[in-house]
Amino acid sequence: MTNSMAEIENNDVLFIIGSNTKENHPIVALKMIKAKRKGAKIIIADPRRVPMVRFADIWLQHKPGTDVALLNGMMHVIVKEGLIKKDFISSMTEGFDDEFRKNIDEYTPDAVSKITGVPAELIVKAARLYAGSDKAGIYYTMGITQHAHGTENVFSVANLALLTGNLGKESAGVNPLRGQNNVQGATDMGCISNSYPGYQRVTIPAIREKFEALWKVKLSEKEGLTATEMLPAAEKGVIKALYIMGENPVISDPDVAHTTKALKALDFLVVQDIFMTETAELADVVLPASSFAEKVGTFTNTERRVQRVRRAVNSPGSAMKDSLIIMELSKRMGYEMSYHHTVEIFREIGQAWPAMAGMSYARLEDGGLQWPCPTHDHPGTQFLFKGGFPRGKGRFSLVKYKQSVELTDKDYPFILTTGRQLFQYHTGSMTRRVKPINAVSPEAYVEINPEDAKRLAIVDGKQVKVSSRRGSIMVKARVSKWPNAGVIFIPFHFKEAAANVLTSSTSLDPLSKIPSFKVSAVRIEKA
Repeated sequence: MTNSMAEIENNDVLFIIGSNTKENHPIVALKMIKAKRKGAKIIIADPRRVPMVRFADIWLQHKPGTDVALLNGMMHVIVKEGLIKKDFISSMTEGFDDEFRKNIDEYTPDAVSKITGVPAELIVKAARLYAGSDKAGIYYTMGITQHAHGTENVFSVANLALLTGNLGKESAGVNPLRGQNNVQGATDMGCISNSYPGYQRVTIPAIREKFEALWKVKLSEKEGLTATEMLPAAEKGVIKALYIMGENPVISDPDVAHTTKALKALDFLVVQDIFMTETAELADVVLPASSFAEKVGTFTNTERRVQRVRRAVNSPGSAMKDSLIIMELSKRMGYEMSYHHTVEIFREIGQAWPAMAGMSYARLEDGGLQWPCPTHDHPGTQFLFKGGFPRGKGRFSLVKYKQSVELTDKDYPFILTTGRQLFQYHTGSMTRRVKPINAVSPEAYVEINPEDAKRLAIVDGKQVKVSSRRGSIMVKARVSKWPNAGVIFIPFHFKEAAANVLTSSTSLDPLSKIPSFKVSAVRIEKA
């Protein structure tokens, strides 16, 4: 997030796009509702009638995969009606040129309405409301990123914020809400294929040399593979072994059959987890790890806040802390890691990444600190880009609408979109072991619009067969007005009816390599 969660309550306008916030981020949603009660206006863009819609002033129910068209349509109105922030654009940005404006010119409200299914007057109304605010924040999640053009979706979101000067100030910004408790911290620490800790690129010699000096080891100059690139490589025999920590790709990755086949093709698979997951069942070795409540360290949440984690209970059986497992493995593979306490690792983080150089365990005692925090007297950074952008000026990106890779046809006439629901979490490795949760949310379902259900003679609560070009699942029908006609929704938590049997592992974003979970062509049949 460029801004902070506390600032949400003081937004004038909240633009929530591709985020089922009330179910997936309920604490954030409470702050949004408080903002609403204080007079804020809420715009929601989502193909489903998610729970936050009842608090919305404007609901843009666009077709899945048409986010770029919708955002460009809003920017068309803002430019045409002179609602741009000229001073901000001239002093803080670059790329707002004839080519950019010519591209935006094409996305008239009427043209965008035909692409998205959103009435033209609502597009105009939303654009005026967002641009007319002094403190407008954009909030999005995987409804924006999990597409074959997800990076372009994010560029479009950034364009909208730049156009209206909603960056570098309080209660504004572009705010992706991270999906798990330490996803931000993991990427901050270099758990991505092209960067060392602090998003420092492995291909830059000076950076690589800095880390070689810090770690006293020779480092590769090549970028690694992303998770979605590793499995095809494993299937081809290019990758012989994988070490998977705290992930369950057999359920969470697209095209379950392909994922399972690729993992079985490995010579050696190690899984480190707190439970025997579906992925761990395929492993040659399972390393029993510790849960969050059994270890000491730090997590970094979605607002860049680094917080202390303290052990509440001891680990059961032979389970070990993740850091100890990694250290022991490293020692056996010839590289000694001699950390005696996690505080030593945290000090090294400050040496490796200037944005955390000013933090210490002592300074984190009272609620944590937000990076960047470069010095020991720095208070942390509430919101980013106050004095400008790291690259100098914010850059507008030229983004054109592209159809989703997988389109509907007579054999597969429905668009499937997947996601989470309130009572289960991710692949269910933890939540589905809790009886009270399972009593409320015991099984998978497919949401189908009443019009479609009537036409196909599908009865609420009855089993149906949902098929894509990759496979089929049996799942209970839930006749609901939440999705539009022609769109269905399946939560991906349930292995008995795994939604990711249906999704594609080949429709990847060319930059991020993220799969297109949100748009898959399917058909529905009575069981």
